[in-house]
Amino acid sequence: MLKDEIMSYKVTVLGAGLAGCEAALWLAGKGVQVTLYEQKPTHFSPAHKSAGFAELICSNSLKAERLDSASGLLKEEMRRMGSQLLEAAEEARVAAGGALAVDRDAFSAAVTRRVEECPNITVVREQVEHIDESAPILVATGPLTDGALADEIGRLTGDERLHFYDAVAPIVTAESLDYNKVFAASRYDRGEADYLNCPFNKAEYEAFHAALASAERAPLHAFDAGAEQGAQPDPTPTAKRRILSRSTRAVCRLRSWPPGVLIPCASGPSRPVGLVGSPNTGHRPWANVQLRAENKERTLYNIVGFQTNLKWGEQKRVFSMIPGLENAEFVRYGVMHRNTFLDAPRVLDAGLFLKEHPNVFFAGQITGFEGYMESAACGLLAARSIYARLEGRQLPPPPVDTMCGALIQYLTTENKHFQPMGANMGILPPLPAESRPRDKRLRYMAVAERAVASFQHWLDETGF
Repeated sequence: MLKDEIMSYKVTVLGAGLAGCEAALWLAGKGVQVTLYEQKPTHFSPAHKSAGFAELICSNSLKAERLDSASGLLKEEMRRMGSQLLEAAEEARVAAGGALAVDRDAFSAAVTRRVEECPNITVVREQVEHIDESAPILVATGPLTDGALADEIGRLTGDERLHFYDAVAPIVTAESLDYNKVFAASRYDRGEADYLNCPFNKAEYEAFHAALASAERAPLHAFDAGAEQGAQPDPTPTAKRRILSRSTRAVCRLRSWPPGVLIPCASGPSRPVGLVGSPNTGHRPWANVQLRAENKERTLYNIVGFQTNLKWGEQKRVFSMIPGLENAEFVRYGVMHRNTFLDAPRVLDAGLFLKEHPNVFFAGQITGFEGYMESAACGLLAARSIYARLEGRQLPPPPVDTMCGALIQYLTTENKHFQPMGANMGILPPLPAESRPRDKRLRYMAVAERAVASFQHWLDETGF
């Protein structure tokens, strides 16, 4: 490919968050002429305060760096793709033990400087309300996308396939459950035994409820307030927005009961109806909590109906009182917050473009990648997919035994209960039984080393 031909490549990127900046910088590094649109400072979302790019809203931690951790493995894959945001993070690093934490203002300034000084990136600071499909365009406008642009995305995807509130139940690893207490069964024996059941006796349930009713909740930001009113439709002109979900209302009701007042075991998400008895005890549960598979490999399970905004430490304490979850490993805690995201399994190809509008690519948390580094990694993956398209190629997704590949597979596998997902070891395929270390740290390291080798092979095969 001649240099002049590459320089004729043009791509539009919407949003200068982590995903948009990472994608724009990678494409520009390949000689692509990138026009990057950012609405700040002409318009701020309720969460954003700075005019800088890649603004970190909540925590300043980019999580662990150890290779045998999910976030450390993700960072290693990002480095191998040429992440510039990780370089910026190193410039802005602050002491945080084994985690990569940053001075958020210094980090934003470092990213902004890289973007604005890049000769192949033209920054346009204005709102975009229309998506031009005549050439490749990357939408990386984040979880607070709203207004005319949200309506435009809804037009392209179907309004019912764009969610605007996130009410998420905690997720635990299958291998951390106590199967001497947990049993598989579906209510009324309908179909396959697809659910795992955690049966309470009366004393266990009363203690659990008392702990739940008195547990400390995380304060909601003003822009998250609608999440707790999940039963109410959006009263604005974009009233077609889908708000999740009935189970949110059940937990909100449960949490509103005063301490010491018992909820009858026949109501709410803990009702035991349709269950004859536990094969481990022979008795019908006084109450029961169900776990539903989060992925087709059944390595992860979510706690059905337990969408919540309890503080994370409180979730660990209280939900570990559920029989069978005493030593559960939580890969994600429950949240209730504003979060615009696609129904990715229905609308998104593994190349991170819309199935019905192949010139429209998406990256970042709007896809369902959840987390700072996950968002940036998604930007790198989308940029590579766009570049392959420009060269007349189709880039295969990373292998499923890599963290990036496993996240892509999760996003694009049919799932009627789809919710955003961050990096975690539970979504990676397990090692063969004969070579699987018993020690958890050694097992995770072996999984990570396999992932790194597989990811590097993918990079070598794709050629860029």
